[in-house]
Amino acid sequence: MRTLSIDIETYSSVSLQKCGVYAYAESPDFEILLFGYAWDDEPAQVIDLTTGAGLPEELQNALYDPEILKTAYNANFERACLSAYMGSVTPPEQWQCTAVLSRELGLPASLEAVGEVIGLPEEKQKLKTGKALIRYFSIPCKPTKSNGQRTRNLPEHDPEKWQLYIEYNRQDVETEREIRKRLSRFRVIETEQPLWEADQHINDRGVRVDVTFAKRAIEIDGIIKARLLEQAKELTGLDNPKSTSQLKGWIEETAGIEVASLNKKEISGVRASADNEEVSQMLDIRAGLAKTSTEKYNAMIRTVCEDGRIRGLTMFYGAARTGRWAGRLVQMQNLPQNKMPEKDLDMARQLVRAGDLETLEMLYDDISGTLSQLIRTAFIPKEGHRFIVADFSAIEARVIAWLAGEQWRLDVFNTHGKIYEASAEQMFHLPAGSVKKGDPMRQKGKIAELALGYGGSVGALVSMGALAMGLKEEELKPLVYSWRSANPAITKFWWDTDAAARKTINMQTPSYLPHGIAFRKSGSLLRLRLPNGRELSYVKPMVVNDNITYEGTLQSSGHWGRIESYGPKLVENIVQAVARDCLAETIVKVEALGYPVVFHVHDELICEVPEEKADQALKDVLEIMATPIPWAEGLPLKGDGYQCRYYRKD
Repeated sequence: MRTLSIDIETYSSVSLQKCGVYAYAESPDFEILLFGYAWDDEPAQVIDLTTGAGLPEELQNALYDPEILKTAYNANFERACLSAYMGSVTPPEQWQCTAVLSRELGLPASLEAVGEVIGLPEEKQKLKTGKALIRYFSIPCKPTKSNGQRTRNLPEHDPEKWQLYIEYNRQDVETEREIRKRLSRFRVIETEQPLWEADQHINDRGVRVDVTFAKRAIEIDGIIKARLLEQAKELTGLDNPKSTSQLKGWIEETAGIEVASLNKKEISGVRASADNEEVSQMLDIRAGLAKTSTEKYNAMIRTVCEDGRIRGLTMFYGAARTGRWAGRLVQMQNLPQNKMPEKDLDMARQLVRAGDLETLEMLYDDISGTLSQLIRTAFIPKEGHRFIVADFSAIEARVIAWLAGEQWRLDVFNTHGKIYEASAEQMFHLPAGSVKKGDPMRQKGKIAELALGYGGSVGALVSMGALAMGLKEEELKPLVYSWRSANPAITKFWWDTDAAARKTINMQTPSYLPHGIAFRKSGSLLRLRLPNGRELSYVKPMVVNDNITYEGTLQSSGHWGRIESYGPKLVENIVQAVARDCLAETIVKVEALGYPVVFHVHDELICEVPEEKADQALKDVLEIMATPIPWAEGLPLKGDGYQCRYYRKD
């Protein structure tokens, strides 16, 4: 099979970062400027499409030829753009994404950073002039007197820069090909490629948005915010009461106190110190102005395509240390919960869609909070269809119990499944079945389960809201000891994993754990094999000052640097990775049954099915979720789900 390496440079007035590639490529002014390519090991070439020559027939045919493998770095971009250019979708089954291979091996997300980390020679690395050239030719420019008030730079406006852009495009092809060759010697489980292909189909399919509803929500929020701002001006007499410096001065003058900060942590202290009704009222108004209840509605409107669907919501292998998907554009991974009953949700949704603010205010005290709860409901199935929403029940708790062999937990999941109640009973030596929902002991079991499974201690309990729940500070450390004492197999698994990783790093020899989990060294990588054969990768592992460390993208800064880890954190990676693999199995099986997945969030997937098939579809999907997985013998899985006319939490 021949391989065609591809990199393109494009233009669109739509923001790629804010709107995503599908809306970007749908813009009327979208065009492909440069088509860089290379056959197999032949020299890279660039076709300048701005000359009007068009893409040669050989290359047009190659884009749809199943006997030719197309490769690119972030291939979703090339696929979506070329599909728009050609007028029909280029099949993902014929493509391979080098960026995915990079992330699978624990490397950075960007082409430039990967080249630097793996030590490509200078002539093979991505040219650093690219960002400036992209800004000049690929996005609109600001009209000025000096540029004749034009809003776009064309090749004739700077022929020298254009030649540099052509060379930049050619070099990107060379860099992508060299990275692919270097990384291909590292084994990646074969099932990941078909899974990426399924992900591309899901992103191509997209999900429908109720555009009218989203626009009304934005309008209502704007009215509420405008009212609050007028109230603030009237109350304070300030020109800009949203200004922190102006507001601090007003509070100091009104209440006679010194205000160091107005951040969230300090607000309650300021309120208490001021002890002033006007100040308290203004702080409430300020909180209302700061609410971001419409950010995701705005993202929906920005990213929606002409047919009313948003595409490209998920990023395959977005989390390098687990392989989990990441959210893009609307960020489905952190949607607010809807807590109101379904009847109220229906009513509120209808009122917002009708723009009936008067009735909304009569029925609901907190309009901004109501709009937040309704965000999920903006996603709707196409006409004559319903959503099937299904997720794995307590999957991380099930997986860690299975991996560690914590038998009492496995018994719970093989019977009633009430882990919070059972955990409290186990921790405090209470009779089975004695802890019920609403019992304060259940709350202790719940907070312990959420905070302590991966080596967490008192700090983790506090972060999870233990003190806000009413637990006293002196109760926290004993709670940690009780949980660990009740889960000796899990605690042992943490430190067995820690010891196995250290052994492989220090002695360069494989180390083995239950269920086929193993550590091995492969070149500069520490490879962690999962039960299904997939491997997680840690770059340039070292034990430094008795700490396990490796190179990766720092969450704090986004830069490449050295990260510390230890047994419980590695276990967290393993558990989340196994949970991801369970979801992946489900996605493939559900799609094979003919139930299209439109998006998925964490351990939940959403299918769009005809109304008449909804009952059967839900039954089938839940049956798939509960079916034992061959590589996870003994793992008790269960799914919960429902059907709905719009996306919501049950």
